Amino acid sequence: MGLSEDLEQIAVQERELVFTRIDEQTAWELGERLRTLAARRQLAVVIDVRRFGQPLFYAALAGTTPDNVDWVRRKSNVVARFHRSSYAVGLKDKLKDGMLLESQGLPAADYATHGGSFPLIVAGAGVIGSVTVSGLPQRADHELVIEALCKLLDRNYEDLRLSNE
Repeated sequence: MGLSEDLEQIAVQERELVFTRIDEQTAWELGERLRTLAARRQLAVVIDVRRFGQPLFYAALAGTTPDNVDWVRRKSNVVARFHRSSYAVGLKDKLKDGMLLESQGLPAADYATHGGSFPLIVAGAGVIGSVTVSGLPQRADHELVIEALCKLLDRNYEDLRLSNE
């Protein structure tokens, strides 16, 4: 699947994966679902679920490093800034020859347009936070988040996942 097709499917994911409400319990359940998926698959990932400015769930599984922590922060900053998936922003950047961060004046030390951070969207309120995974290739980070969101929101993952490359 090409970049444009992935961007189109991510837009569908962003429209469909919407909560009626998010509280601390919802964030914990999402984080725990991600942690369970990752642990069963023996994935070395860091997981972060947050309202902007307030961490609600955090886990670092075996094999992660402080570098993963920084990737989580930088990817989450992209969602906070653009209210889009970090993967979508990165793909859009790639289609525009990598000029997005430069054109916005955003330092790479604080923003990473790589897959793995997805907006937490509440119907009627908009984007209120993010769920982020770091440790896998960026497309796999993104897909792990989408799989957990689908499970929590009772959506069919096969309908919303990115196509196989």
